[in-house]
Amino acid sequence: MDLFNIMAKEGHEQLVVSTDPETGLKAIIAIHSTLLGPSLGGCRFWAYKTFEEAAADALRLSKAMTYKAAINGLNLGGGKAVICAKPGEKTPALLRAFGRFVDSLAGLYVTAEDVGMTMADLETIRGVTRYAAGFPEAMGGSGDPSPMTARGVLNGMRACLKEAFGSDSFRDRTVAVQGLGKVGRNLVGLLHQEGARLIVSDLDVSRMKTAASELQAKTMQPNRIHAADCDIFAPCAMGGLLNPVAISKLRCRIVAGSANNPLANRADAKLLHRRRILYAPDYVINAGGLINVACEMEGYQKEKAETRVAGITENLVRVFARANEEKVTPLEAADRLAEERLAKARAGRSGP
Repeated sequence: MDLFNIMAKEGHEQLVVSTDPETGLKAIIAIHSTLLGPSLGGCRFWAYKTFEEAAADALRLSKAMTYKAAINGLNLGGGKAVICAKPGEKTPALLRAFGRFVDSLAGLYVTAEDVGMTMADLETIRGVTRYAAGFPEAMGGSGDPSPMTARGVLNGMRACLKEAFGSDSFRDRTVAVQGLGKVGRNLVGLLHQEGARLIVSDLDVSRMKTAASELQAKTMQPNRIHAADCDIFAPCAMGGLLNPVAISKLRCRIVAGSANNPLANRADAKLLHRRRILYAPDYVINAGGLINVACEMEGYQKEKAETRVAGITENLVRVFARANEEKVTPLEAADRLAEERLAKARAGRSGP
């Protein structure tokens, strides 16, 4: 894997690596762009098999964060961090070592919560750097971003329903949700309130049983739910599920969920398009958490954050309109909208 070529092709600014033998830290920070502002992105705590795998994941996710910030009107760039370790290897000393790593970049990258990390971990990191965001409301922060991410997905689904069916109502619509983690569980609660019929799945059987009992949801095994007969399939777990084989088995009209990079390959968006399945680009519909954290950096006001998250509906309307006008996939349309904002910033930086 030629990381230099990947970075040059995708426009990344930096890939920074840090190790600390004393604590066992092995971490990578990828900065895709600082054109619009400091790069913001979560830190993922994951047991990657190789350095190349970890670096590629950080690079891929950091670019998505750039586009997520750009298309949602945020004055932020895209970054991502990964700590290569098993869950049991997480210690306060290791987290502080990571915080010092973040601090060494002097604000080019601001870290936040992602898979395998908690707000408590961020509090530890904040002890050694001010370049961290996503803290409890009691500390003046924005709190757990999961509810806002879920609300943003719900808002985005409204735009999808309107585009596909001519009405944004969830009544008599069936939504299959894969993954009942923090975002997925919040999302199914909101969908239930909206009157949607639910099919749910999770690797944790107890989560499925609870949802079935409390929300009158049907359940399916995680490896089969993508084939559920539904109106919306909502991937809310780890990415990469939707490969050509899985796409061929979809029985939905819409794919819209909170998972980052649900497509195994970006070209798979064209397979969905050919099957007339409407795809809500992940970095547009799942931006609620990022918007919430961005509001924290300005001085958190919940009402302001909610208003901005509501704007995800209109963002997707713009994406679908552009896709229809230019006869491209929604993913291509979203990329173009994000790239246009970045191009304006680039032109402004270079001057007359």
